[in-house]
Amino acid sequence: MTSLLERLSAERQRRFVGRHFELQLFQQAIASPQLPFHILHVFGPGGVGKTSILNQFAQRCQQINVPHYYVEARNLEPVPESFLSALRSLTRLNELDSPLQFLATQQRNVVLIDTYENIATLDEWLREEFLPQLSENTLIVLAGRNPPSSPWHSDPGWQALINTLSIRNLNPEESQTYLSKRDIPLAQHRAILDFTHGHPLALSLVADVFAQTQEISFQPESAPDIVKVLLERFIKEVPTPTHRMALQACAVVRITTEALLRQMLGLPEVHDLFEWLRELSFIESGQLGLFPHDLAREVLIADLRWRNPDFYAQLHHQARSYYSTRLGQIQEKEKHRVLFDYIFLHRDNPAIRPCFTWGEHSSLLRDSLQESDKSTLLGMVKQYEGEESAKIAAHWLGRQPQNVVIFRSQQQIAGFAMMIALHEASSDDLKVDSAALACLCYLQTHAPLRPQEGATIFRFWMASDTYQAVSPTQSLIFINFVQYFQSTPRLAYTFLPCAEADAWTPMLSYFDLMRLPEVDFEVGGRRYGVYGHDWRVVSPTAWRELLAKREVAADAEIEASTSVSQPMLVLSREDFVEAVQNALRNFTRPDTLQNNPLMRSLILDEQVVLDTPGESTLYTLRDRITTLQTLLKQAAESLQDFPRDEKLYRAVYRTYLNPAPTQEQAAELLDLPFSTYRRHLKAGMIRIADILWQREIS
Repeated sequence: MTSLLERLSAERQRRFVGRHFELQLFQQAIASPQLPFHILHVFGPGGVGKTSILNQFAQRCQQINVPHYYVEARNLEPVPESFLSALRSLTRLNELDSPLQFLATQQRNVVLIDTYENIATLDEWLREEFLPQLSENTLIVLAGRNPPSSPWHSDPGWQALINTLSIRNLNPEESQTYLSKRDIPLAQHRAILDFTHGHPLALSLVADVFAQTQEISFQPESAPDIVKVLLERFIKEVPTPTHRMALQACAVVRITTEALLRQMLGLPEVHDLFEWLRELSFIESGQLGLFPHDLAREVLIADLRWRNPDFYAQLHHQARSYYSTRLGQIQEKEKHRVLFDYIFLHRDNPAIRPCFTWGEHSSLLRDSLQESDKSTLLGMVKQYEGEESAKIAAHWLGRQPQNVVIFRSQQQIAGFAMMIALHEASSDDLKVDSAALACLCYLQTHAPLRPQEGATIFRFWMASDTYQAVSPTQSLIFINFVQYFQSTPRLAYTFLPCAEADAWTPMLSYFDLMRLPEVDFEVGGRRYGVYGHDWRVVSPTAWRELLAKREVAADAEIEASTSVSQPMLVLSREDFVEAVQNALRNFTRPDTLQNNPLMRSLILDEQVVLDTPGESTLYTLRDRITTLQTLLKQAAESLQDFPRDEKLYRAVYRTYLNPAPTQEQAAELLDLPFSTYRRHLKAGMIRIADILWQREIS
């Protein structure tokens, strides 16, 4: 009859996947005439499968009859006597016998010590006293959450005798193999892999849920028990509530620095918290700061959103404020990295998550176009879009080379983006490029440009190896687009053509780019779909407010609202001046001001957000009327800064801002002839309209 132990071993073997390199390394070591190393240190975060690997090591020993002894340090006191007692029991020795002497008599043996972090205080004793007394035929395997302490590597002797294995998550293929072995429906694999990132314990827990009932659709927020178990495995005990908040803050942002952590937690000093985070087994240190392993991030965020959504939103708000401040402090060439951190805050939204890669991208650098780059760029366009597109790209390279951004990796071109200023295009340019012509025709029909306003089409964008598919280069290209329209003055409209337009609909709709089928164009037999955004209708400030609301939402369904119930008006100069003059005449009459066209202008939308900070859903009508009055008053008061205009201000002040009963009385108060007073009043209204118009179009 099969024993229960044999049945257990068979089930473990059936469900075990991956780890080919680790198993091969161990098997070759124990089969070698002379051990290539004497300490094998296996480390990784909780639940990553260290115990399963040790069980496989034990099975390999059993297959070739190598004696092995499995020590579970979780059950030990961190003192030498407890460790020696456990070894005595495993080797079936008497209480007075020495485990060291026994192990020395074996030709080849393996001691497997699991949960090594539980006896970390014995590390020095083991290294300095116990291990040196073993025979050279003994292999010690240490498995724990933390990498070897520094003395293992600083001592030249141990440095030569130790081998370290960092255990990571299973790759996608191995993860799918495991799910298939557990009979998980194929339709559920993608959602499960997106959450687990191949973490073995997470895969196992999700599979256990499906074993109970397969009539479910996996969502991490709906499985708090799974999240709870994983969270316990990752963090065990958190010293204080403040430490827990620091951990949650680290999960929300892409890269954590001390300065960012200080702002997110609102604490004057966070050095000790930062150092504590740095020591956690599932927190990694990169070039720019700290970040958690993927699953640890998923688990922490899922738990936080389920347990305390208000604090989740607060952390986002604090991080967003930090990035906004940083964007105003750093040079242009550094802004794409901060913008990437900014966009990362949207990662939890299902419309955004699959469209970016979120690593550090440290090898990718943003650069300007060099003359030697042109042939490579044209070769890329020809490869992915054909000969005819390459000719168009060559034309624009000659006309607007300053609008090309290159992304390099180790001096090689990894991708590029070419932005075309449509308002600078000539009739000859439009004959060459049907895309530019289609965009300008759309503008003339639906959104005419006003004087000094510009429009851009992101005409060509691609990675050298993946074209427009999701990749690190594509992610930085999109960040560059955001940087471009945030920093380009007087930009009224942007167009973005895509080779696979439908694939980008969820993400681009989330970012408030509207699908424009009437602008779609065809080049060389290939059709391109176009998206667009009118920055006069939803301004950069209103756009950021919209994204701030979507950022912490569970889905992408928040509507693009510009804080008013009616659409924005893109006024011509003549209509704008008339609206300003009308608003001045009715400055003290809110009931009339509410119908003024300026109530739906870009300048008012920008200012109302600044005057009413926070993340309220809709600004009230009273807010907007008050803001309009403030704009008019500020523009009028600015006339006092110029001696020639001060007399104009006085006329406006006495007529509209603090009006006399009649214009005749206003002229008397100013001690002016009525005709002179009227001339000053008219000139003052024109100057105020000019001041506000410049703000409107900039």
